[in-house]
Amino acid sequence: MQPSKQDIRALSLQELEQLFVRENDKPFRGRQVYEWLWQRSAASFEEMSNLPVETRNWLQENFCINRVKVEDKQISADRTIKSSFRLHDGHLIEGVLIPADTRMTACVSSQVGCSLTCNFCATGKMERLRNLNADEIYDQVVHIRNWAQMHYNAPLSNIVFMGMGEPLLNYKNVLSSVEKITSPEGLGMSAERITVSTAGISKMIKKLGDDNVKFNLALSLHAANDKKRNAIMPINENNNLESLAEALLYFYNKTHKRITFEYIALKDFNDSIEDAKELLKFCKNIPAKVNIIEYNPTGDGLFQKAEEKKTDNLAAYLIRNGVQATVRRSRGKDIDAACGQLANKKHGEALVNDNQ
Repeated sequence: MQPSKQDIRALSLQELEQLFVRENDKPFRGRQVYEWLWQRSAASFEEMSNLPVETRNWLQENFCINRVKVEDKQISADRTIKSSFRLHDGHLIEGVLIPADTRMTACVSSQVGCSLTCNFCATGKMERLRNLNADEIYDQVVHIRNWAQMHYNAPLSNIVFMGMGEPLLNYKNVLSSVEKITSPEGLGMSAERITVSTAGISKMIKKLGDDNVKFNLALSLHAANDKKRNAIMPINENNNLESLAEALLYFYNKTHKRITFEYIALKDFNDSIEDAKELLKFCKNIPAKVNIIEYNPTGDGLFQKAEEKKTDNLAAYLIRNGVQATVRRSRGKDIDAACGQLANKKHGEALVNDNQ
């Protein structure tokens, strides 16, 4: 049995340069390979046309490029595109392209499944199988960017880490993927166009501040009192609102970036004016804006979408009291691509295949 080849994208630029020096070649070969991998998104060594044939053959014999493959793709009536992506080890994840008049947004996953068990979210009902590598996050962006050009003749403008998984539980790989996406040696996108969303891990939010990240931060809030938030988001039991407020203010003071609060409106749970008052009180602690999001059913009947009037009232109350708030209407519901609906229909199949 042949030993498995090393994934070349696990090597840094410096490691690639050292690799070629050890092979009695020039270090600039490493930079050429790095450019092909991260700037040109090469899927094979054959594509690396400015490398000698013998060098490409040597790379093919000793290394692999574990590219994420498109398993299937669905296009919603509202033009949203969702795909299942097959990873090199057989697991499946999902990513979404959300087109709008002024932007093209990629929604990407950071983990296979999720461990946080938020009970309004389909992904939370899945087991977390593993973290995604930086290259697997990068590949999702590349595929979705290509769809934006292919289907809508428009460049990808924004990226949100709001797919499957909790990004801050895959901290190193998420930050590495952002570096590959934003670097001039990578895709060259602006970090200002990237938003990482977290369910709320206080110590990791502070670490983002210490690392002085350039991307935007969103908090999945969904309730502004601990009793309600505990009921729908078990993570709140160890990361309560007081600790989150402290961590978010720390992040803001370090980065000077305003936070976005995501607030899914659930019928007869968090959609009253009293809830709006609690939300306003929490917003007063931290410079923030609020996205009021329509609930998308996950099939278990546990929650229902709040009435549109109540959703609008939540936003209107915040606006009247000086907080920027927007109601986000759902996109891609007909293909289960909307917020909280990402849970691979083929996920079980992938598990069966892995265990055979």
